Amino acid sequence: MARILVAGIDTSTQSTKVRVTDAATGETVRFGQAKHPDGTSVNPEFWWTAFQEAAAQAGGLDDVAALAVGGQQHGMVILDKQGNVIRDAMLWNDVSSAPQAAALIDKLGEAPAQDGESEDATVRGKQRWVKAVGSSPVASFTLTKVAWVAENEPENAKRIAAVCLPHDWLSWRIAGYGPVAEGEDAHLEALFTDRSDASGTIYYDAATDTYRRDLIAMVLEAAWGDAAAAKTAAESIVLPTVLGPRDAAAVKASPTVAGKNIEGGCLLGPGGGDNAMAALGLGMAVGDVSVSLGTSGVAAAIAQNPVYDLTGAISGFADCTGHYLPLACTINGSRILDAGRAALGVDYDELAELAFQAEPGAGGITLVPYFDGERTPNRPDATASLTGLTLKNTTKANLARAFVEGLLCSQRDCLELIRALGAEINRILLIGGGAKSVAIRTLAPAILGMDVTRPETDEYVAIGAARQAAWVLSGEMEPPAWQLNIEGTDTAEPTPAVYEAYAAARG
Repeated sequence: MARILVAGIDTSTQSTKVRVTDAATGETVRFGQAKHPDGTSVNPEFWWTAFQEAAAQAGGLDDVAALAVGGQQHGMVILDKQGNVIRDAMLWNDVSSAPQAAALIDKLGEAPAQDGESEDATVRGKQRWVKAVGSSPVASFTLTKVAWVAENEPENAKRIAAVCLPHDWLSWRIAGYGPVAEGEDAHLEALFTDRSDASGTIYYDAATDTYRRDLIAMVLEAAWGDAAAAKTAAESIVLPTVLGPRDAAAVKASPTVAGKNIEGGCLLGPGGGDNAMAALGLGMAVGDVSVSLGTSGVAAAIAQNPVYDLTGAISGFADCTGHYLPLACTINGSRILDAGRAALGVDYDELAELAFQAEPGAGGITLVPYFDGERTPNRPDATASLTGLTLKNTTKANLARAFVEGLLCSQRDCLELIRALGAEINRILLIGGGAKSVAIRTLAPAILGMDVTRPETDEYVAIGAARQAAWVLSGEMEPPAWQLNIEGTDTAEPTPAVYEAYAAARG
């Protein structure tokens, strides 16, 4: 019997990956990858070109019966009525909308305190945002970027006919849609998304499955100059249809893109945000927390019910299975190690060798690694700092150790925030490019304070997308049970003093 193939697409910050997969076993059959341009604002057409190149590398998608797209969260793609991209997509790591994020908090905090609310207007604003959409505004979130456009490019804001996210836009293109000539129908209504990615926009409430167009109208007022006009504009904007975790989209892949040799064509799954897709790829359950070290650093847990952190530090996202994904994200991830390598003029192995020559605590040197500003904690204008330097302790070994410890301590911050909400943390799964570092693997359990499980290095966002595609294709109530291969479990004596020193240094 011929095996059935599905494809998982990962359109991440750095590249697009295409994983053609056996639907029954989860085994990789073919794989392709193509890079994206650097930067925090990117023309989405580069994603489409990279997808086509990666699909070709993967041997094409003519024999694929279903596919799904996992994508970088929060990126703002705005389209005009002809389906043209109005301006470059502002990505999650573009922090230029930090002033707008702060203003949005203040806006909801303006009204007097009600029962149980803080008397501090800013704290009150965060509380109201969390209750409304699960998260409080930071510069990463989509709505803050729409607000930036409304304030800084009002003519572009007035042209918005649809707002979508990177995975929504790529799925739409895979379905055969794109820019059309004046007067033609761009079929913007064919855009679709899922709960996980929509929950990162902060104009969607995953708990009630509702778009908050009133919040969009609030930010568009800066462009239109009138609340009534902004409300009318917000009501007319097309927002992607939010599909359930195992729902197939109403449209299929264009046969010129995928499923040409499949009777009935290639189904499109709802897709999802990259962190939720990785959790699906890992088969995470309640009690599991993943720590993903890529361009960003992300700690994410699975929760049965919505999680509301009224301080705004934890984002209350949805996952890809109908549950919830409380998540803390740092802008600075494995690039912290890259900065250390560049400063010391060494490669990854040499950085690790140097770090192992130093004692825990790096001789008193602490790195607070907020090189590009930070999201957790919310310090968009921050820079990195090295403290505790003396003539005696300023050695290559101590500096290398400080860079590794700084990265791990920033992730420990995320874990502590999740734990403070009452989430179970029974198992830590360490994934991402940063997990390849022997220094990270060795020191992680000591700094994180518990054993660390390392799944085999793999493309878990693409695996999650492929697993979702297989789930949609099967029609079953639960996703297919694919085996997770574990490379090892690392253990070490905890070194609480290292994190305590870090916490004191970052304030």
